Amino acid sequence: MQGALPHQGAPGVGEDRQPQGALRGPARGSPFSGNSQEAARPLSPGLRRVGSMTVTSPRGRTEMIKPDGSPVRVLVVDDEASLAELMSMTLRYEGWDVRSAGDGAGAVRSAREFRPDAVVLDVMLPDMDGIAVLGRLRQELPQVPVLFLTAKDAVEDRIAGLTAGGDDYVTKPFSLEEVVARLRGLIRRSGTASVRSESVLVVGDLTLDEDSHEVSRAGRSIHLTATEFELLRFLMRNPRRVLSKAQILDRVWSYDFGGQANVVELYISYLRRKIDVGHTPMIHTRRGAGYLIKPGE
Repeated sequence: MQGALPHQGAPGVGEDRQPQGALRGPARGSPFSGNSQEAARPLSPGLRRVGSMTVTSPRGRTEMIKPDGSPVRVLVVDDEASLAELMSMTLRYEGWDVRSAGDGAGAVRSAREFRPDAVVLDVMLPDMDGIAVLGRLRQELPQVPVLFLTAKDAVEDRIAGLTAGGDDYVTKPFSLEEVVARLRGLIRRSGTASVRSESVLVVGDLTLDEDSHEVSRAGRSIHLTATEFELLRFLMRNPRRVLSKAQILDRVWSYDFGGQANVVELYISYLRRKIDVGHTPMIHTRRGAGYLIKPGE
């Protein structure tokens, strides 16, 4: 796909600027520093550059959550592997669960298995065009919002896509931030997910409000002491991640703690009594490693 779209001095995804190059990711050890990250890839007809993007730190974004607390699921369909990879990486940074497909058949198969909440769909695919793929997707997921990727000068593709039931489109070259913004709008309007306050932590059906210090599970309010709250907050800020006893002591009690040696085990047991009793357990022990919290399964 061809065309150049000015983007305030920063080239967008698909813009012709550098003749060729290898994929260049962010600096090692800092996948997203908040600064503009540039990536280029080998030439393909009319699409020579995979964009320049600016992202903010996790604390600077407003997350979207589904009613059950699970992440938004997005399917990315594009035959340009490096472009699909870059989009997927950007969407995962939003906290979303992302799967990609490189052709129409793979898109339909992934949609059937993955059940996405939104789809990013390139109009030009190797085995069938995006309009045909949209028709197949609508048979599986009648209400799923679809964001088309089209060439800048392909007006007929945009009209055909919207007429066939597409919900929105962006033209190549594009900004990855624009893709994220348009997807957030589509998902919000579909009612699949809502914007969550930055002060609220959610893991499964467990919710913790850092501002009001309110905690609830499955709609039932839970009273915690100040120390229990701090321990739960540390666990919920790191869902599915094993936290060692030393990490927990440092974060919740600090290095100079001189109390009971088994204080972590003791407070984990307190939390389990208040959070897990009557529900599928969420707080788990990894013997010899530490503790983690994850949605009840």
